[in-house]
Parts: sequence; C-alpha cells; structure tokens
Amino acid sequence: MFDELIHKLKYGTYITLETTPSHSAAFKPIVDKIESLGLHNLVDGFTTTDNPLAKLKYNSLFGAKLLQDRFNKPAIATMSMRDRNKIALQSDLLGANEFDIRAILALTGDPATISDQPKAKGVFEADSTLLLDIISSFNKGFDYAQKEFTQKPKEIYPFAVVNSHAKNPKTLQKKMQKKIAHGASGIITQPVYDIENAKVLLELINEANNVVSGNSVIILGLFPITKLRTAQFLDSNVPGINVPKKWLDALSVASQRGVDEEYRVGFELSKNLFLELKALHPKIHLMTANQFQIAKDIIS
Repeated sequence: MFDELIHKLKYGTYITLETTPSHSAAFKPIVDKIESLGLHNLVDGFTTTDNPLAKLKYNSLFGAKLLQDRFNKPAIATMSMRDRNKIALQSDLLGANEFDIRAILALTGDPATISDQPKAKGVFEADSTLLLDIISSFNKGFDYAQKEFTQKPKEIYPFAVVNSHAKNPKTLQKKMQKKIAHGASGIITQPVYDIENAKVLLELINEANNVVSGNSVIILGLFPITKLRTAQFLDSNVPGINVPKKWLDALSVASQRGVDEEYRVGFELSKNLFLELKALHPKIHLMTANQFQIAKDIIS
C-alpha cells in the first residue's frame, strides 16, 4: 500500500485528498460521504488533519485507520508537535504502527493560544524536525534515546509541509533543505494559486535536494476558491499564501452578479489551475475543508 504510494509520488501521477475530522465522536460520516461520491476511486490516498487551529477534533490516527480499512488506500496521518512531547509522540507511533498507520505528516502546529479549549498549553518540545528525527530512528529499529526495540517497527513514511510563497524564495529553499535533511520523503505546500509560483517551487526543491543530497518530492497544495471572501481571507491573513490579483479581481466582479456567478468563476479558476498543475507536476494535494463534492468536480 505505502510502497505503491511512494512509487506514484516519485514516478507517476499522485493525488491525495485532505480530510478534516470534526468535533464529534464519529469519523465514519466523513468516510461514508467520500464513498457515496465515489471519490475514493479518483485519488491515490488521503490525509487526516490533527486539531487544526488548535481546535478540538477527532483523532487523526484513528481517522486514518478508518479510511485505510474502508478503501484499502493509504492515509497520511498528521501529528502535531503542539500537543505531544517526545514520549507521547513515540508511543503514538508505536501503537499506530501495529495497525499499519505508517505515513506521518509532521507539523509543528498552530499555537495553543488560539485554541477553543480554556487555558490550553502547547508542548512544543521542538519543531516538526524532531518528529522526523524520531521516525528516522524508528526506521533503524531504535527509539529516540537510541534504545533498540524488542520488535522493530514496520517502515514509517515521513512527510512535511512548507509555505507556497515568500518574498524571498531562498527562505523557502532553506526550509525545504532542513526538512529534506531530516528525512522528509514528500513536502506538501500550502495552496498554490499561480502556475509561475508552482514553477518556482519546483526549482527550489531541486536546488534544496542538490544541496543536501536528498530526493524529496514537492507536492503542490490546492485549495479551490469559490468565494471572494475566502480569497481575501487567505491572501490577507494566512502567511505563506498568495492569491493573485487577477483572481481577486475576477471574483470581485463575479460577486456583484450574484452567488451563482461568484461560484462559477471561482470554480473555473480553480479547475483550470488544477489542470495546469497536473500537466506541469502531477503531484497534488487537494484541500476542500470536507467539501467533497467540489473535490470530485475538480478532479473529474
């Protein structure tokens, strides 16, 4: 399962779909929705998020297991440094390993100060590279303290993230180099909204790999925009994302003509970008905030 995913990442067409567990004791309705749309037949794998924006959600590791059990396709489970120290990280990895949850997206995590849980405190023993280092140790049969396991874990496949835009692209390259050096096999970008931006990211990953003698693959993030308000929010409030002026202008004009026109224009821009990205570099991670019909319409 995972070998096939990595082979597609390196040599073929690779599309993963993000799922966001809800504030609920059940993840099954999300899995059911994906199946009802036949969306599982259009992607190579999934990701599950880990309490994004420090808001309490269903556990990403259990969500990944449910996806894998239902669709027999790999799920990349996110693990955040915000909520776990190195003991908890390793314990979760060991438990997940036996249940074949072995693709892990290492994140530093959003600050606990924005949590919906009163007086929540972040752990943040280190940034996401600590988790990447732990995974490297596990793959050699040792824990982070270099104590050999009684039974060696099955291979774990590490992923990381990076911004999609920066005023100085070299800062992105340095971040890529750091994550490649710590073992990331795939690096998922924040949403990309311009084909020229995507070309820059491809150049940067090539340069980063050359510097540290790595072979990591960049995975271009795509979050379809169908509302002017969403485009404005992402462009103004989310560091590392740049929404082109032509998108903002087109959505602004369309929004004055009504909700349907606004949606049509936004979807058309997003669909065309998906096709351009797929032609340029068919390694894409689709994020839709669980709006799975949009995901199907974009991919189909």
